[in-house]
This record gives sequence, C-alpha cells and structure tokens, in this order.
Amino acid sequence: MADSGSSSLNACDLHLKVSNMSLKDEDNVILNPSFDDGLNNWSARGCKLALHDSTSDGTMAPPLDGKRYFASATERTQTWNGIQQEITGRVQRKLVYEVTAVVRVSGNAAVATSTTAQVNAALYIQGAGGRNQTIGIAKLQASDKDWVQLQGKFLINGVPSKAFVFIDGPPAGTDLLLSSLVVKHAEKSPPPPPPDFTDVLYGVNIIQNGNLVDGADGLNGWFALGSCKLSVSNNGAPRVLPPMAKDSLGSTHEPFNGRYIIVANRTQTWNGAAQTITDKVKLHVTYQVSAWVRVGAQRKGTQNIGISLTVDGQWISGGKVEAIDGRWYEVGGSFRVEKLPSSVTVSVQGPSPGVDLMVAGLQMFPVDRKARLKHLKNLADKVRKRDVVMKISSSNVSIPSGSAVRIRQTKNSFPLGTCISREEIDNEDFVDFFVKNFNWAVFENELKWYSTEPQQGNLNYTAADELLALCKKNGIEVRGHCIFWEVENNVQSWVKSLNKNDLSTAVDNRINGLLTRYKDQFRHYDVNNEMLHGSFYRDRLGQDIRAHMFKTANQLDQSATLFVNDYNVEGTGDTRASPESYIKQILGLQEQGAPVGGIGLQGHISIPVGPILSSALDKLAVLGLPVWFTEADVVAGNEYVRADDLETMLREAFAHPAVEGLVLWGFWEMSMWRGNAHLVNAEGDVNEAGRRFLELKQEWLSLARRHQGEFKFRGFHGDYSVDIITPEKKMLSQVFSVAKGESPLVVEINFEQ
Repeated sequence: MADSGSSSLNACDLHLKVSNMSLKDEDNVILNPSFDDGLNNWSARGCKLALHDSTSDGTMAPPLDGKRYFASATERTQTWNGIQQEITGRVQRKLVYEVTAVVRVSGNAAVATSTTAQVNAALYIQGAGGRNQTIGIAKLQASDKDWVQLQGKFLINGVPSKAFVFIDGPPAGTDLLLSSLVVKHAEKSPPPPPPDFTDVLYGVNIIQNGNLVDGADGLNGWFALGSCKLSVSNNGAPRVLPPMAKDSLGSTHEPFNGRYIIVANRTQTWNGAAQTITDKVKLHVTYQVSAWVRVGAQRKGTQNIGISLTVDGQWISGGKVEAIDGRWYEVGGSFRVEKLPSSVTVSVQGPSPGVDLMVAGLQMFPVDRKARLKHLKNLADKVRKRDVVMKISSSNVSIPSGSAVRIRQTKNSFPLGTCISREEIDNEDFVDFFVKNFNWAVFENELKWYSTEPQQGNLNYTAADELLALCKKNGIEVRGHCIFWEVENNVQSWVKSLNKNDLSTAVDNRINGLLTRYKDQFRHYDVNNEMLHGSFYRDRLGQDIRAHMFKTANQLDQSATLFVNDYNVEGTGDTRASPESYIKQILGLQEQGAPVGGIGLQGHISIPVGPILSSALDKLAVLGLPVWFTEADVVAGNEYVRADDLETMLREAFAHPAVEGLVLWGFWEMSMWRGNAHLVNAEGDVNEAGRRFLELKQEWLSLARRHQGEFKFRGFHGDYSVDIITPEKKMLSQVFSVAKGESPLVVEINFEQ
C-alpha cells in the first residue's frame, strides 16, 4: 500500500509551494510535464484529451502554478477515465518517488451549482508472469472553482515490464483538468530529534483542584461544558485510586476525600465537567487518564461515559466505559500531543440528555515508562525463563584442563511474527529482514475470501501459495487470516447478493475449500474476523452460524488452533470491545460447542500504557486460553516516541503469562495499513523503532559462560548451543532446548568422538 495524502490550499499557499519547488527538468520522470510540447507523451485512459492555453481560454482561471498550458480529459464515461503517461524505464524499483500534480475539475456549464469530485493519482504496473498491480498514490476533493495540489508517494518492489502514472477519479460526465505533473525521487528527511523529557514530573496530576476543595463551591478550575450545572457533593465517592491508575502511581498515593462533581440539567450528550489544561500539557509525553464515574437515578439502560480532550478543535478520546447501574465505574485511557497546541480542554461527558453524571478523582499524569519497564523485566524473568542445570561430561573425548563452556541461545521460542503481502516479497531487502527477524507470519489480504474468490467460482490461491512457500522455505510458521470477515463492508458484493440458502452453501464451500486445500499448513485460523464489530453472517444465517464455522473448521483441520480476533479490546476507547464483552462472546461460542482455542487481540494501539494493557490481559486470562497479539502496531510521527511505544507493547506482551505470541501488522514503510508505524524506512534504513525492536530481540537471548563440569544458569525458553572451547581455541558443540516448566531442567551433555 502506498501512503496517500491530500491538500486543499488557497491561492497564495499554492503559488508559494509550487514556485518554491527546486526541480530541475532532468529530475522529473515525466516528459513534457507542463504540456509545453502539446500532448506529446500523454495518452487518454478510455476518454479524449484536449489541450488548453490559459492565456486565451477565458472560461476558467489560469493554473496557479504559473503554467501556460493545461490538458483536459473529456467525454469520460467511467471513474477510471483520465490522463496518463508511460514511465517504463524511467523509474527504479526500491526507490521512493514523490508525485505532485496541479488539478481541478469542470462540470456542466448549464448547472449553476459548483462541482466537486474526488481526484486520484495512481500507478499501474504490468509485472512478470502477468501480475498486474495498481498502487494508489494520493487523492483529494477538487472543485471547478480552484486549482489544487495533489501530492503523494509510491514505491515499486518488483521489476515492471510496463509502468504508467495516471490521474482519474471524478464521476462520468465530469471533465478532469491537469496543469502539471512532477514525479521525482523523494528526498530523505532527517529523523526528528528525540523528545526532551527532562522537566516532566512523572505521576503528578495536571488537573487543577482534583480533590474539589478550592473555592467557595469547591469548583475552582472547573467549568460546565454546554448547558448544564455543576455542584460538589462532599461524600460518597470512592476514596481509593482506580485499579489501572494504582498500577501506575503505586499504593503510596494519598486516598481521595470522597468528594465528587454532579453534572445536572444536561441537555446534550456532550454536556459535562471540563477544564482547560493548555499550559500544562508537554509535547510527546504520554499521559494516563483515570477517574471514577457514575450516572444518576434518571438513567435509562446502559449509558456511555467518556473522558474527552479537544486539542485545537480536534476531539481525542481519553477512555470510555459503559455504566449500567448506580455504582461507580473506573474509566481510563491515554493521550499525547505531538504538535504545540493553542488550546487543550478535557471534559467528562457522554450519558443521555437528562441523565445526571458524577465524576470523582480525575487524574491526568505523565507515565513513567522507565519504572514500568524495570517491573516488566522482573516479570519476564519469571514468566519466560527457566532454571537449567548443566552436566557436562565426556566418554572418549579428551577435554583439556582450562577449557571453557559457552552457552549461547540461538533462538527464543516466543513467537514474534509479522504481516506480509505478495507485492512486498518481490523486494529482496524486505525478504532479508523478514526471514532474519521473525519466526511467524500472517498474510495481509491474500487468504481473505474477497482475495481468493473475488467473483463467484473464480478461485485464485496463487498469491497465498507463493507466500506460504516462502515461509515454509525459511521455517516460518503461519497464521491463517481469515476464513470469514463478519463486518459487512469487507464482504464482496457477490456474497452480499446471495439469498439465505445460497449464502449458506457459499459459506460451506468457502470453509471446505480453504481448509481442505491447506490442511496442516496453517497453525492458526482467525475463523470469523471482528465479531464484536460486525454481524453480516449472523444477521443472515442466524445465531448458530458462528459456532458452525468453528466446528466445521475443526473437523476439517484438527491441527489448527481456532481463534476469535478483534480490535480495541486491549484499549479503553470502544465500549463495543471491552474485555468483558469479548469474554461474554467467547463463553457464548463455547456453550454452542465452538472449539475456540485462542484469543486474538489485534493490537492496533496508538498510545500504549502498560497498566491499561495489563488490565485487559488479566481479565482475558481467566478463560485459560492462549492470548496472541495478532496485528500489532503503534503509531507516532516521532520515531523515538514510536520506539518507546513499541517497547512498551512488546515488553507487556512478553511479561504476561497469558500471552503466547505477538505478530506485527507489518514493519516496512509504505507497506503498512497505518502510517508512521514502520520500523524500516521505505528504502531499507532501520529507524529508531526498528533498532529498539532488534535490541529487544537480542536482550531476550540468554548467554552463559562457565568452566567445565556441573553448573546452573537461568535462561529464556528456546534453542541453545553449548560449546567447549579449549585453550588451543578448538571447539566442540552440541545443541539442546529449554521448554516451559516450573522445576529446573537438567541437561546432560556427553561429548563423544
């Protein structure tokens, strides 16, 4: 996937941006980029092209990039109709190219209203073996009033036999105008500096008057958000920290005084208690959010309560919870500001209009990662290591006096995997990093039903077979993602059009065909993806269909562990996906006889906080099923912050006894679902997040040195090599493995000639 972006600039901004481009003609991949040579080198995509002279065409304003000529794609009957140029041989694989186009649209002159339409830039590649690919570059909304600048980037992994860059997108009947197109090798931006956290007071609440004792009414620093009324009750709120905050702040924190805010006369869901904290928030600092909340006696059913931040007009969730009865609930989350804000407001809000809201002990404090990581290292030592007693002897081999014994761990048994796609494996640099640093994999799209059967009866497993062959060749285990996807937007149109009987038949054909073809090939299957967030198959085929999918999959391939898989469960911002709702769903499936064997947490986390992650894992662990992070990634524009986030997530997973594996949702820039999540830049440079990942992998390998004889050490689970090194530097070697276990593992090594 290529990163895409859009911008809509005013005339002044656009003129400055275009005129300041330091671009030499020879740098531009595009020939005749501004149509000074007419339409030479350009061609139409299913429509007609016309050339215009802005100095003589008075029907529209001239392009703001100062160019004289522009082209129009007319008589368009499809959205993909547009203007293109072949760039075969003028672009190199494994290099990032930056694309800048100046575009607008033109509607029907007889219609008085303004025309707006989406305009796309994309790359079409004809590859070896008939593999064709379209790479999205950028998109934006253009109008018939102003020229706008379309910008994006692309990367080619394979060796194209032909390559075209094109502009398209508006609906049929709308003309598409192009003034200029620039495609050039993107300059590498220097990495940002690491954030300065020297003045951060970790664990200190930035909320003013959090104990509600300042002012005649106890509300100094607070204000009512919207049409509502605030008052303070002197007693009745919990006097202890909520559990997640306690895990961060410790047991030495002073108890609360029992006071709480009552928000009454609420007329909107967003009415609540608020504070302005603009001058208290520091850039790049991770803040944990925590409070006790309750709804009033006017409640009608389940009520959502959330802590919200408004940063320069943009809303950010600081955590949500469902309140069902009159008791107090913990609500928690996290936030971070990555650009200097002019205004930051925090509020607690959410219940239905007319329902009172109670708030106590609101805490917003910087998270001390270093203290948490020290704690996690100690936990990991208990969970991921085992005592080993080495007994080394020899029968007919002479081991000279003074020889040394070196124990080296060659492989940690904790599964660390990544998502891969067919296009990426054409890049040998990508493959090299993949096979060296991961022992599990999952296919991004290639095994999904819409990929293997895009049209009914048109089955194509070629891409999945090629990915599976690569993994088997390199000894990498593979997860099967996914048999079905319960979210309707991800179901192909022909499946949606089936009646109930035909849909039932299609479901059975899909599961039988897939699991029969790949029997014993995939260690896991995500059976029906995201059942907390979708209900396509359940709505059409009944409540039992989900259990039927699990039972059928188990019958067809008993070697595979069958997983549920969903997102936001490990966070606090999605009331549909709490650990409690996930547990309820899993127990319901098991009651119907579904052999659920594992719990998948996708782990698309933006601002991970250890105690919040750990709390979700603790709750899920009661089921006794293995927990995997199946699609993990973290997002931060500053790669040092991203490295800290990644380390937090990896260490939390590695230190928790319920977690049995973690799979990243990619690692290579411009090949990931989310931007600013990569560990390796698009042209192969490992960034700070990638270096942190490699350092952790190295840390989780044990090493011991002793003299010959019997000795003990404590090592991570995995594969080891024991080497006897003589004074003459000769070496004798054998291998052994350390599996999980409570009692010490006795390893007897007998060297024989």
